[in-house]
Amino acid sequence: MDAPLPPAGAAAGMMPRRPTILLRELIQTSADFEAAFGEALSVNATDLDAMEHLLQEGPLGPSELARRLGITTAAMTTAVDRLVDLGHVTREPHPSDRRAVRVVPTDSSRAKAMSILMPMVRGLDAELDHFDEDEQRIITEYLERILTAYRAHTPEPSRARRVR
Repeated sequence: MDAPLPPAGAAAGMMPRRPTILLRELIQTSADFEAAFGEALSVNATDLDAMEHLLQEGPLGPSELARRLGITTAAMTTAVDRLVDLGHVTREPHPSDRRAVRVVPTDSSRAKAMSILMPMVRGLDAELDHFDEDEQRIITEYLERILTAYRAHTPEPSRARRVR
């Protein structure tokens, strides 16, 4: 049996520090949580993305959802059809444009999603209680800097949107 390969950074003479390793684990765990969230709602990744936009922003038109997800309007129509069939959303007339429709999350779907999301969000937020105000300020500054660094190495979302 061959010996395991060293981490990629080791080959280049650079081993990431523990916080960087933990950040990578956090990103992977977040992806795992999102996959489990989609399974709990019985939706695929594209439909979950649409649901997340609707839950955060409120009702949106199908064209706007397609733009945000980086998919065609035809693909968005199919996704909305699936979400309607599952009882997650309804199509409703736009309040000021009678030719348009909006995609609206149902109360039952919103309640189910929040029953999954909010305990996790509260748990994450509660971890800050273990740190004083100065430590929280440093944590916040570190995370802001990490986001800036990450974004500097990430293509524009409109060009590189991950369609799952």
